[in-house]
Amino acid sequence: QVQLVESGGGLVQAGGSLRLSCAASGRTSSSYAMGWFRQAPGKEREFVAAIIWSGGATTYADSVKGRFTISRDNAKNTVFLQMNSLKPEDTAVYYCAVRRLIMLNYEYWGQGTQVTVSS
Repeated sequence: QVQLVESGGGLVQAGGSLRLSCAASGRTSSSYAMGWFRQAPGKEREFVAAIIWSGGATTYADSVKGRFTISRDNAKNTVFLQMNSLKPEDTAVYYCAVRRLIMLNYEYWGQGTQVTVSS
């Protein structure tokens, strides 16, 4: 079992920045990928960014490339999502998730943190 706890959401004006954190505990290892997803009201959950724990390779959705940065702190078992140049369309509940590299689907999910961007 892996437990994930997100923090850092809030209300920000368009053009502003927020940094989300996701602390992982439990049976974690270096053979994991951690990702951020988001779900806006009335929309399906969508992928935002992911990082391979070992090596740090990253991937991003086209909609956030150049604005969001995913990173990790190995010592603290924490993943961050730095979000700059925020837009109203970034408003959503943001979830972090983790999967073993051998799995296609994410296996464990956090409870989510609300991000609201005002215009």
